[in-house]
Amino acid sequence: MNGGDAAGRLVRPFTLTGGRTRPSRADFTLITTVTATDPQPAWADRLQPEHARILKRCARPIAVAELAAHLDLPVSVVVILLCDLLEESRITTHRPHPVSSAGAADLGLLRKVREGLGRL
Repeated sequence: MNGGDAAGRLVRPFTLTGGRTRPSRADFTLITTVTATDPQPAWADRLQPEHARILKRCARPIAVAELAAHLDLPVSVVVILLCDLLEESRITTHRPHPVSSAGAADLGLLRKVREGLGRL
């Protein structure tokens, strides 16, 4: 589950979030891209280890779902920790742009492409 310490004990997810079970903001979806701010504010308090791990992974843009997988943490826990970092201006978020009906793929064109690939 979560990384254990030297004694092999596991840290429970609710401990990582300070007992919080819900995010303080609704900025995050599974495909929201997160990037660490650079440089980190000098006035910021010392980070918790989990926050530091997140910031290290967010040096380059990464999706919330991918971040949770890399950290081996539940998405809900990662989102709560990301809310902390966002509120401290340590990360930026980029929401995916919704596809409008005008930008949606033409179903007829997709069928023709599939048929053409089937003939190869």
